[in-house]
Amino acid sequence: MNIQIGDSWKKELLGEFEKPYFWEIKNFLRKEIKTGKTVYPHPKNIFHIFNIVPFEKVRVVILGQDPYHGEWQAHGMSFSVREWIKVPPSLRNIYKEISSQYENITFWEDGNLEPWAKQWVFLLNAILTVEAGKPASHSKIGWEDFTDAVIRKISSEREGIIFLLWGNFARSKIWLIDRSKHLILESPHPSPFSAHSWFFGNGHFRKMNEYLKENWEEEIDWRI
Repeated sequence: MNIQIGDSWKKELLGEFEKPYFWEIKNFLRKEIKTGKTVYPHPKNIFHIFNIVPFEKVRVVILGQDPYHGEWQAHGMSFSVREWIKVPPSLRNIYKEISSQYENITFWEDGNLEPWAKQWVFLLNAILTVEAGKPASHSKIGWEDFTDAVIRKISSEREGIIFLLWGNFARSKIWLIDRSKHLILESPHPSPFSAHSWFFGNGHFRKMNEYLKENWEEEIDWRI
C-alpha cells in the first residue's frame, strides 16, 4: 500500500511511518484486499483530508470515529460523503444545527464537506479504514496510534486551533490536546441517538467563528 499523503504531513509524521504498528496496518490492509474483502475508503483516499489541508494550515479539527461502511460513502474525511450519496443522519443533524445558528444558510442534498476542508477544517477520523458493512471493524489494527500522533502533533506544534469533540469516543481524546493553547468544544454526538441531548443547541459553529475572527481574522463559511 503506497502512502499518498501531503508533503507537509509526510515531513511532520515521518517517524510514525517507520514504526512497527504502521507496517502492521499496511500488511493488514494488503491481506484484506488480497483475500477479496472490500475496504473503505479506496486506498487512494485513505489520507484524502491530509492532501487537502496542509499541516501548517489547520484551523479547526472535527474528530470522527471511523469511516462510513456503506458503498461509495467514505472518501477520507470525517462525516463527509460524495455529493451523489444521500446525506447520512449524523451529517443531516450537523446541518440542522448550523441552520439554527445561521438562518441564511440552507443545505441541499450534498454531503461533500470539501468546501470546509478548503477553508482549513481538518475532518479527521480516528480510524481511517473499515471493512464494507462492518462498522468499527478496523478499530484494533493500529490506526488510533497514528491519529493520536496526528492530534498530539497539531496540539504541540500549532496554536489557537479549535478541536470539536462530539460524543464519548471523540471526548476520550481530550488528553492529547493542550488546553492552554487551543479551544476545545465538547458535546454529545450528532447521531440521531444523542443529538437531542445537547448536540442541538450547542452553538459550536458560532463559537468557532467568533474565536476564528478574534484569533485568525477570518471566519468559516459553512455553506455547502
